[in-house]
Amino acid sequence: MAKKLWEKGIEMDALIEQFTVGKDKELDVELASYDIQGTKAHIIMLESVGLLEKSELDELIVELDKIQSEIIDTGKFEIEEGVEDVHSQIELMLTRSLGEVGKKIHSGRSRNDQVLVDIRLYLRDELKQIKLLVKSLFDVLIQQAEAHKEILMPGYTHTQAAMPSSFGLWFGAYAESLIDDIEILNGAYKVVNRNPLGSAAGYGSSFPLNRQMTTELLGFEGMVYNSVYAQMGRGKTEQVVSSAIANLALTLNKLSSDICLYNSQNFQLLKLPDELTTGSSIMPHKKNPDVFELLRAKTNSLMSLPNQVMMMLGSLTSGYHRDFQLLKELLFPAIKELKSCLRITEYAVARIEPVEDILNDPKYKLIFSVEAVNELVVQGIPFREAYQQVAKQIEEGSFEPSTKLNHTHEGSIGNLMLKELKEQMDDLMTLRI
Repeated sequence: MAKKLWEKGIEMDALIEQFTVGKDKELDVELASYDIQGTKAHIIMLESVGLLEKSELDELIVELDKIQSEIIDTGKFEIEEGVEDVHSQIELMLTRSLGEVGKKIHSGRSRNDQVLVDIRLYLRDELKQIKLLVKSLFDVLIQQAEAHKEILMPGYTHTQAAMPSSFGLWFGAYAESLIDDIEILNGAYKVVNRNPLGSAAGYGSSFPLNRQMTTELLGFEGMVYNSVYAQMGRGKTEQVVSSAIANLALTLNKLSSDICLYNSQNFQLLKLPDELTTGSSIMPHKKNPDVFELLRAKTNSLMSLPNQVMMMLGSLTSGYHRDFQLLKELLFPAIKELKSCLRITEYAVARIEPVEDILNDPKYKLIFSVEAVNELVVQGIPFREAYQQVAKQIEEGSFEPSTKLNHTHEGSIGNLMLKELKEQMDDLMTLRI
């Protein structure tokens, strides 16, 4: 059985080991490729400052490339029984192949800054992927807004029919919400994209490390300069990303709630194709919006993520704590869940069909009351007096709208508005992150 990096000849209690390792080995596999990247940058730097021979560096790079191929191409990489984490596994594999040279990769490093850099590299890639998925959903919402911008629908306040709106506005509102979500993802990326490597256990190293070199090699925008803060950033980085996830989940949650409501027989504003619905075991008429109900539940859970992360971080002093290990159990599955939610939302929203001529239903007659007031104002009647006149007609049951919305009303979404939204999103997608 492999020795632990910190082992001093004292046998560890098996029950304690099982509890302290938990799910960490399973989740660490996600970081294997990033650990290779970080290790490569570190040993290139070590050779440049004279802590590795050129021949040793060459040998290590060849072996690291082999391990990387095992991780990416074959998917056979695993953390062996008795090996504590991904960092130990990679060092063990190098030592088996190269002997003492394999042990030299740890000079000037702690597992603390190894995991810090691994997680930041992982989060950087995941945020890029999430951003692309958001853009794909945005494009579908814009397409739906353009296709249905002339179809009117009732707008609601207090869950009561309030004023005329349009499906162009409704789809477009969620597209614009995603623009804000992208802004927040960009902010999270900026926090993540700083290099902690070289901070060691949080107090730096007496070796002449070139942190600027590893920053450039790993493509970070900058570095975390203070070694103590580099370690304090563990958890804070995850908190920032979890907040971005929760904010995006809120948009998907509200969209799902709308669709569940608007699809119901009481509203009948939307039609979902049969392939997007499920049936009932005893009620043959049922077409249930299960996809959006599950999205609603999953995104509710994602919205709680920042609180879960914060509760794990609360009352911790500066420096490393084993508590941090559990952050991966919160964040890694949440990222996978969010990506799944974005993909299915894009797929399902593209297939939604609005119901036309909804506002011809007499129950929506009163939502034209504001138009009636505005017509009186245009005729010269003060707004408050016009409001009272129409209110009295409604109270007496005599209100009849004389006009209905035309295509130039603000209730429909204009081409200029859609153009502006697309330009904003394009600008955000081209930002260097």
